[in-house]
Amino acid sequence: MTNRGAFWDRIATRYAASPVKDQAAYERKLEATRARLTKDMRVLEIGCGTGSTAITHAPHVAHIEATDISAKMLSIADAKAEDAGVKNITFRRASVEELALPAKSVDAVLALSLLHLLDDPEKAIGQVFQWLKPNGLFVINVVFVGEFNPLLRGLLRVGRALGFVPPLSRFTSADLFEMLTRSGFSIETYWSVSHGGFIIARKRGGGSHAST
Repeated sequence: MTNRGAFWDRIATRYAASPVKDQAAYERKLEATRARLTKDMRVLEIGCGTGSTAITHAPHVAHIEATDISAKMLSIADAKAEDAGVKNITFRRASVEELALPAKSVDAVLALSLLHLLDDPEKAIGQVFQWLKPNGLFVINVVFVGEFNPLLRGLLRVGRALGFVPPLSRFTSADLFEMLTRSGFSIETYWSVSHGGFIIARKRGGGSHAST
């Protein structure tokens, strides 16, 4: 976690001050998610950044546990929640790999702009499946690095070498759909966004991992 967290610590202040690139698309994602939330839900957000999404959804659920690997991002998030008077969010520093939550303990998991930053996204998806209650929601916003053109991939490699870009997993939309299906999810909502997609998936049936 240390090396990955250091990158996000370094850019946290600039990240927090940057405007949302497509406000209309962001609002559409918030609304699609909020339409499925209820006041009794316990929600986990992995990779919460500076907390904006968690703070927005907090009034519509019972509790949100919001995690991130960056201490500086979480410090900003905590201050924003306090300023907003939001009391039902617990911010916690942890990577996806470090989280040890009980099985079937949350109603929804948010992973927004996260899966493409993980070394093993399918393993993380499997963990989410275990944490979710039956029929629980998995909300994803993701960049499909595997669908970038060769020029852009080359620029990303240069940016990575110079320390301006974090490590990225190169999967496509088809790859992600297969990972979700193998892990036991059904896809309810999908639409394309710039260089990626927004997905709302639901844990199928009972509690055991789907067979392949």
